[in-house]
Amino acid sequence: MGDEYPKFKVAAVQAEPVVLDREASVEKACRLIEEAGANGAKIIAFPEGFIPGHPEWFNFYPAAEALTRFYRQFFKNSVEVPSPATEQLGQAAKKADAHVAIGISERVPGSMGSLYNSLLFLDEHGKVMGVHRKLVPTLTERLVWGPGDGGSLRVYPTKWGGLGGLLCGENTNSLARFTLLAQGEKVHTAHWPSYPTKHNRAGLDGVDIRIKYHAYEGKVFVISSSAIFGPDSLDKLCDTEDKRRLVLGGGGISGIIDPYGRYIGGPLRDEEGIVYADVDLERMIDAKTLHDVVGHYNRFDILSILYRRRTPKPIVYVDEEDEGRRSADVLASEIRSLLRKAESSGDDSGNVTELQSMLSGVSSQD
Repeated sequence: MGDEYPKFKVAAVQAEPVVLDREASVEKACRLIEEAGANGAKIIAFPEGFIPGHPEWFNFYPAAEALTRFYRQFFKNSVEVPSPATEQLGQAAKKADAHVAIGISERVPGSMGSLYNSLLFLDEHGKVMGVHRKLVPTLTERLVWGPGDGGSLRVYPTKWGGLGGLLCGENTNSLARFTLLAQGEKVHTAHWPSYPTKHNRAGLDGVDIRIKYHAYEGKVFVISSSAIFGPDSLDKLCDTEDKRRLVLGGGGISGIIDPYGRYIGGPLRDEEGIVYADVDLERMIDAKTLHDVVGHYNRFDILSILYRRRTPKPIVYVDEEDEGRRSADVLASEIRSLLRKAESSGDDSGNVTELQSMLSGVSSQD
C-alpha cells in the first residue's frame, strides 16, 4: 500500500489592514483567522505588513513629509515578538487549529530604533514558530525598515509538510527561494502589499508571474496573500482630492497555485475576501518526475548555495579566556585546512606529519 501523504485545505486572506492601529488590525486578523479555521483551513496566509499596515504613505507624500506625518505612529503601533499582540494572534490560531503566516512591522523589544518588515509564523497550538525579517526592503520600504539577516530564512516542519515564506520582492530572489526549496519546502506563502495607484498598478502583474514561477520551479504549492487599499486607507492617507484621484482602488490579487503553476483557488482581485483551495501533496510527486531542482534535476557538484545562517549581534562580550580559546580555535581550523590540502596532494615531504603534530599541540591546550 505504501505511504499516504496529507490532503488539507489552505487559505489566502485578502483584506485591508486598519492603518496605523495595531490593536484593531490584530482584532481584524483574529476574526479572519477564526473564519478561515471554521471553514477548514489548516494554513492561513495574510498580507505583507498587515499589522499595522504597509507604509503606503509614500505613494502620496514626499519622503520627509511622510516620515514626519506618520512614522512615529507607525513605530508605536509596530509589533514586538513576543507581546500581547502575538499572544492574541496565537490564541486565534489555536482556536482555528491552523498555522498562520502574517506580515508585521516588527519592533525589537526594548528598542526605540530600527524596525523590520517581518513575517510571523504561528503553529496550530498558538506558539510562535519563528519570524523572518525581509532581507532587503524594497524602494521606499528602506526608509522605515532595516535589512534582515540570515538567521530567519527557514522552513518550518509541520504535519502538513515543510512551510516557508517570503515577503513581496523576495519572491524575485532566486537564491532566497532556492534556499527554502532546498530545506524541504512543500507549502510556500507569498505576501504582498496593495498596489492601488496609477504609478504602481503594474505590480499586480509581477505578483502573478512570481507566484506561478516559484510553484512551477519548486513543484510546490503557493498561498499568495495581498492587501487591499480600501476606505480606511483612503481616509487616513489621502487628505486632498488630488491624492484621492491617484487611487484606482483595491490593488490586490490573491490565490493558491499548484505545483504546475496553475491557480486552484482564485485569483481574487481588488476586493476583500478569503480564497480557499484543497492541497494534495501527492501531486508534487507527479510534478517532480519532470523537474526536481533540489534533487535529480540539478548538479550540486557544479552549482550549490552557501547559506550563512546566523543573526549578527550589536555587542558580543569576550573575556580573556574566551579570547584565548577563540584564537586557538581559529589556529586549529587553519591547520586542519592545510592538513587536508597536504593529504589530498599526496605530500610526502614530512609536512603531513608536522601539521598533525601542530594540530595535536593546539588541541592539547583544551
